[in-house]
Amino acid sequence: MRSDQTDFLPVLGRGKHRSPRRGACFMEMASVLAGERWSDHPACTHPLLAHLARLVNDFTSDAGRQRLAPLVPSVIGLRSSDRRWDHEIALLVATRALPYASALRRPTVAVGILACERLLALNEGRAVGTLRPGSENALGHDPAAAGWAQEFARQMGPDHVTRHPGPAILEYAVPAIAHSRGADADRILYELLTDAITLCQHMSDEESRAAEPAPATEERAPVTQ
Repeated sequence: MRSDQTDFLPVLGRGKHRSPRRGACFMEMASVLAGERWSDHPACTHPLLAHLARLVNDFTSDAGRQRLAPLVPSVIGLRSSDRRWDHEIALLVATRALPYASALRRPTVAVGILACERLLALNEGRAVGTLRPGSENALGHDPAAAGWAQEFARQMGPDHVTRHPGPAILEYAVPAIAHSRGADADRILYELLTDAITLCQHMSDEESRAAEPAPATEERAPVTQ
């Protein structure tokens, strides 16, 4: 979206706003563009992706937040009932955050990675305990935190996750990036949200292709001898 197309919209601000006259957060602006009632929880976007957008909006500096505005239209219509979306979004956020988290935060972020990997393994039919390369690379930044997380998961048992950990992972990981020392937090958060949107677009495209009817096969007349 070109900047002139968002000139009529409120300036992005931190937190929830009662009306456009008081400004707008990322998802409130999405609700306007989607033609929904004013809300920071519009129906047009997958709940966990919307949660990430709100967190990135709030933890980005005032100077960097307006860069997020052109991304708003791209979240409209990205939603699904497939639980894999929750697993994938949360895993992306956790693996991205681990290298930037403080030493005290890394074990908890690592637990989030292992929880998402377990849920995805069950969904994909692969052996529980196996990791994707991206998760292995992220955990490799702090073997001690990875070891602590693995021992924690072992002690808790395979069925300790009673609800999806996605919101908790995001609420822990995004501040870990924002408060990282010596890192360009605004850039990292912008790229994280951009990559999450791209991930959801790919999953949406996969679902659309899977829903397409199979091409009709041409029936041939039997050959008579």
